[in-house]
Amino acid sequence: MELVFELSKEGRGCDLLPSCDVPETAISEKFARVSAPRLPQLSETDISRHYTKLASRTFGVNKGFYPLGSCTMKYNPRINEEVAGLPGFTGIHPLQPEHTVQGCLEVMAKAEEYLCEITGMDAMTFQPAAGAHGEFTGVMLIKAYHEKRGDIKRTKIIVPDSAHGTNPATAVMAGYKVINVPSDPEGGIDIEKLKAVVDDQVAGLMLTNPNTVGIFDKNILEITRIIKDAGGLCYYDGANLNAVMGNVRPGDMGFDVVHLNLHKTFSTPHGGGGPGSGAVGCKKELEEFLPKPCMGKCGEGYGMCCDRENSIGKVKAFYGNFLVVVKALAYILTLGKEGIPEASKMAVLNANYMMQQLSDTYEAAYKGRCMHEFVLTLEKLHHETGVSALDIAKGLLDEGIHPPTMYFPLIVHEALMVEPTETEGKDTIDNVVAIFKKVYNEAMSNPEAMHEKPVKTVIRRPDEVRAAREPVLRYNFD
Repeated sequence: MELVFELSKEGRGCDLLPSCDVPETAISEKFARVSAPRLPQLSETDISRHYTKLASRTFGVNKGFYPLGSCTMKYNPRINEEVAGLPGFTGIHPLQPEHTVQGCLEVMAKAEEYLCEITGMDAMTFQPAAGAHGEFTGVMLIKAYHEKRGDIKRTKIIVPDSAHGTNPATAVMAGYKVINVPSDPEGGIDIEKLKAVVDDQVAGLMLTNPNTVGIFDKNILEITRIIKDAGGLCYYDGANLNAVMGNVRPGDMGFDVVHLNLHKTFSTPHGGGGPGSGAVGCKKELEEFLPKPCMGKCGEGYGMCCDRENSIGKVKAFYGNFLVVVKALAYILTLGKEGIPEASKMAVLNANYMMQQLSDTYEAAYKGRCMHEFVLTLEKLHHETGVSALDIAKGLLDEGIHPPTMYFPLIVHEALMVEPTETEGKDTIDNVVAIFKKVYNEAMSNPEAMHEKPVKTVIRRPDEVRAAREPVLRYNFD
């Protein structure tokens, strides 16, 4: 497919602009360009067709099944977009006087109230721009807490081997040494191994529950108690909250701080449809360290009227991605007190149903009931036929569905991690199960053909290593 620069023809254009309705002001010579920018010259028809072709090649939840494990790629209700598109939300400026944006401030106040109730936290900030940013903010709260108490010997953060890769990266960025704890045969934290590494140098534990293999750790209360007894704090990675929201609260599990992926759990656009939001909630003991400025009730209205002397400071300009918060609040209000827990129950039901339907063909990495996602291991298939998890994923592309997450978590060999989400119906899941089995059977009967898949897609098997190491990020005009 040609790029817009390759479609460009000298003299073409579609610059039908309205007349200027403000006085014209000359730009100072020192700011003027020496030469005109090399922009593509296209007609409106050319532009429309180009982007329509691009859109037809794009795969998303509006086009088909998208079971990307640990990412909660679920359908985003259109009402969220309609609400966030209201002029009173889109036409504001963060430097406006507070009395002119009371509705927007109330949105943030209501979102904080509801999300604190859902998570069992006491306060929340919406400044972080995404999940990993929220992780860093949360760990910085833990660090500020220990430093204020003069407990500077705490230099370690415990992270399980099933954690998302951002967890250890976040801990290191915050200045901590990462202590890895292995999983037990059931997929949870090995309690005895945890006890062996806990001492008075541990600042905290970073944990996802349900974890990355889709298991709710039955020992969660004991795990958080072990950390607390040693003087540490517990951080909840909210990436998988979609499985338990409205049914179990991180705060009740013993966690002190949590980040939420509003762009996952609360149905705001994810990935290329961003931006995201990594809202961070905490218990009362950590509230004084939250980023500022902080918003609250001021007299009869709302404003940035509370001060936090011990705040870690700003982590982003102004108040975060505000319209993402609007969309999340619209989702919460639409589902309500009954709908929020029902959504998580349906996510768990869909995952267990799909895992059970595949159990006569594929091997689950961990037996028994899962939560919102499950992990398949193709280690045996790979050993017997040479067909890898990558080959199966490429085969699924030929059948018109997006493959699951591959080769993650690292503790499972030849892993495929599947998250069907609550927005998929039984008919869709049954159809997908049939496709999974079809691809598996082909792998058994004709393994050599699997190494050539996909054969129906525009791009087949790119050199992914070269693409990562030698990316082409700009057009070469020469």
